[in-house]
Amino acid sequence: MPSPPLHFISALAFVSLAALACLEEQPAETATLGREPAPQYTDAAPAAPARAAAEPQGLAPDEVTVVTVARQAAPSVVSVQRDGGVGSGVVIRRDGIILTNAHVVGDARQVRIGLADGRELDGQVLGRDPTVDVAVVRVNGTELPVAPLADSDGLLVGQTAIAIGNPLGLERTVTRGVVSAINRSPRGFGLDGLIQTDAAISPGNSGGPLLDSRGRVIGINTAVIAAPGASGLGFAIPINLARDIADQVLTTGQIRRVYLGVDYRDIDEPLADQFRLPVREGVILTVVGEGTPAARAGLRQGDIVTSLDGKPVRQGGDLRRAIRGRKPGDDVRLRVLRPEGERVIVARLGEVTIR
Repeated sequence: MPSPPLHFISALAFVSLAALACLEEQPAETATLGREPAPQYTDAAPAAPARAAAEPQGLAPDEVTVVTVARQAAPSVVSVQRDGGVGSGVVIRRDGIILTNAHVVGDARQVRIGLADGRELDGQVLGRDPTVDVAVVRVNGTELPVAPLADSDGLLVGQTAIAIGNPLGLERTVTRGVVSAINRSPRGFGLDGLIQTDAAISPGNSGGPLLDSRGRVIGINTAVIAAPGASGLGFAIPINLARDIADQVLTTGQIRRVYLGVDYRDIDEPLADQFRLPVREGVILTVVGEGTPAARAGLRQGDIVTSLDGKPVRQGGDLRRAIRGRKPGDDVRLRVLRPEGERVIVARLGEVTIR
């Protein structure tokens, strides 16, 4: 059976990331920046509200947690508007730095930001990386309410997950669920290492925060699977990855990424049956970019990649994750299948600057 469709959860038109994520050398535009000091984020949980501030009464402890997080975090959630569509974002620095999705801002250099206090400000898109669906926006502001950032590497399946965003234009809607899984790489999506959650998310939630029970951002909501009989299948980009993109943009004005220079398709049972492939998992190369590290190493269209440096490649997410963990200039050993047999190809990874 084919995989169910994945829908990005912004009301904005969007060019599929799946076509972009595999070609890691494809540049995306960002504004030119001078160097800045290393970014300073709020990583500590916000102070508990004063008891006099209408502390919830008569609620179960888990309900009090959600109410407290909503009160603390909602002021940092913004709307992001361009071309008549609306998505979400979250303020991560008091001087006006906002994280959202690359597909929310699209190719725009300027967007309109709606703050919780009712103000609307012009936002400058400082940088965007479609391969991980993260964008960084700046507004002219001081002492803006911010959401503290968690360490997403420490997430546990089953812990509380709270989503806040602007679904269908309904500003700062709060939903609750759990972290259903971590390190998800849905087929046909073009993103990997995602947080899966059953907290309800809908069109317009894209770019909004996914929070833990202490009100810290653990991810940036990006997509939901919509299929008959399927519900509670939402996905978020881990905040550690989004923070890394923001750090690069704010300190260097650009994003540097290692790349191999291929596009590919996941192998599944229907594809293997249709083309009588010798394996039922792995990736088959559909494009080998001219002049790329892949081409120089001798990789070619139709190669089936089954492992990288001895670790199995069962789907595209495995390949992307393995490459992203390397540095430019590193050599990687790819085991590939061809009609004439199996062979190992050594490729030296390159670097692309996303400006």
